[in-house]
Amino acid sequence: MIAFAARIGAGVRLTLADVGAGARLFFALLARSPRALARFVLVREQVFYLGNRSLSIIGVSGLFVGFVLALQGYYTLQRYGSAEAVGLLVALSLVRELGPVVTALLFAGRAGTSLTAEIGLMKAGEQLTAMEMMAVDPVQRVLAPRFWGGFIAMPLLAAVFSAVGIIGGWLVAVPLIGIDSGAFWSQMQGGVEVFADVGNGVIKSLVFGVTVTFVALLQGYACKPTPEGVSAATTRTVVLSSLAVLALDFMLTAMMFSI
Repeated sequence: MIAFAARIGAGVRLTLADVGAGARLFFALLARSPRALARFVLVREQVFYLGNRSLSIIGVSGLFVGFVLALQGYYTLQRYGSAEAVGLLVALSLVRELGPVVTALLFAGRAGTSLTAEIGLMKAGEQLTAMEMMAVDPVQRVLAPRFWGGFIAMPLLAAVFSAVGIIGGWLVAVPLIGIDSGAFWSQMQGGVEVFADVGNGVIKSLVFGVTVTFVALLQGYACKPTPEGVSAATTRTVVLSSLAVLALDFMLTAMMFSI
């Protein structure tokens, strides 16, 4: 019994130590952000690296999600004589939920793992230590530009996902199924509110961008400087980011719809 309690206490202590280390790194990133943003060219490079190179998977995924939403929405709405509202269903599903959430999950799998592997390899190759020896702050020079690059890229990718998904829904609903194009767009225009629907989606994408990018940087910065350590950190990035995105989506949705 004593050994069991000791193991639980050790696990709790290690968890609290990890949370404290993550909090210190997060506040260090915020403290060094003004100097990092002053050299915006570094942030711009990371926006290109994280955002532009993720466009293909985001665009293709958004297109097929739009296809599926239009088909499922049509089969459900036609039972109630409201098949013309499939455009509204597709738009609301994308801008409120699926756009930010699916984009964040794809971003974690594509850009998050890349960030973790990059930082982990720099740590394993002692490049971060070399920066410290040359009086260069690695948090300011390496981590902060990547943090803000992910923060900027995430809502842009979510917007692309939603836009392509709506186009995919139109391709299925209008040319394939035969719904009137005017009804498709008018229902969407009349039912989607800019601040209540699109604005909530933007807020979610910003929160997810901070979460996924920070988890990826933390795992890379804190990993063991070995090939096995980098591999394990990359796996933890996907798992922790995905769980954090789904949990935050529930909490944000509950708060947004309760106000």
